[in-house]
Amino acid sequence: MTPTEPLVPDRDIIDSLTALGFLEDIGGARFEALTGGVSSDIWKVETGGRTYCVKKALARLKVQAEWIAPIERNKFEVAWYRLANRYVQGSAPKILAHDEEAMLCVMEYLDPHAHKLWKTELRDGRANTEDARRTGAVLGEVHAQAARDDTIYDHFPANEIFHAIRLEPYLEATAANHPDLRAHLYELSARTGRTKLTMIHGDVSPKNILLGPNGPVILDAECACVGDPAFDLAFCLNHFLLKCLWTPRARDGFFGCFEAMAAGYLDQVDWEEERVLEARAASLLPGLFLARVDGKSPVEYVTDEADKDKVRRCARALLIDPPDKLSTVLTAWSEELSK
Repeated sequence: MTPTEPLVPDRDIIDSLTALGFLEDIGGARFEALTGGVSSDIWKVETGGRTYCVKKALARLKVQAEWIAPIERNKFEVAWYRLANRYVQGSAPKILAHDEEAMLCVMEYLDPHAHKLWKTELRDGRANTEDARRTGAVLGEVHAQAARDDTIYDHFPANEIFHAIRLEPYLEATAANHPDLRAHLYELSARTGRTKLTMIHGDVSPKNILLGPNGPVILDAECACVGDPAFDLAFCLNHFLLKCLWTPRARDGFFGCFEAMAAGYLDQVDWEEERVLEARAASLLPGLFLARVDGKSPVEYVTDEADKDKVRRCARALLIDPPDKLSTVLTAWSEELSK
């Protein structure tokens, strides 16, 4: 029996780390492939007395449907981390190095014992409203400061990547399964794509948020661009609705997190009228909700058809008659779950 070869990153990653001065002795290094994402290769590296993470963007994402995305998104992710940390210290991992040719970045490793993954906490029913409020407040502060920073346009010159990895696979692809809603979903996509008010993250989700000792740390900013801040808010609030199907016993906690995050975020809105942003978030949310069962990236934990139908009934009704308050979405979902 042939001994199993040790798991190591591909040659491009090894060469880049060597050139950047982060890897001197590959034989003495320890590599661990990190899971949780579909769009990049991510490794924990221990070598020379230090530990760090390396992340390389993939051209073809690791999902069932064919999903191709430009690897240049890696440099936009690096820009988001750096700017977010400038606006709110500690809100993102520190970037240690960036290889723009390889579309690879090296960042600090955050100890999971001190930085709990929010998705895991919610899965296990630990729905802490203060975590949600603080996350909303940090996200809102990042948006607010970026809206006053004209240099963001130098870092994010266009948002074609955002369309390729967010608007098309979520909203537009969902229309293929709901042709009668095509006009509604495509209009949401078009409106979101043309609204460019501040630097947005594009994937604010509990799976990308660590609850650290000094507050939330937001990861995985591959979708970053200048865009509609309502997308970030709606994208995260969507997960509190979906988690009700994953851990039903914590439903009240998830509803509390929804309200707390929305309140924490809206308190920071000063670049436009709060009610205008809330209306965009509320009308977008049903489209994102439906997308997580019928788009290109369905959530892995909603597998029962009866549960999917609950999402469909609630989301479809709200798409046909769009809400302008986030509380309207929450009430509609509560009523659907009570049937």
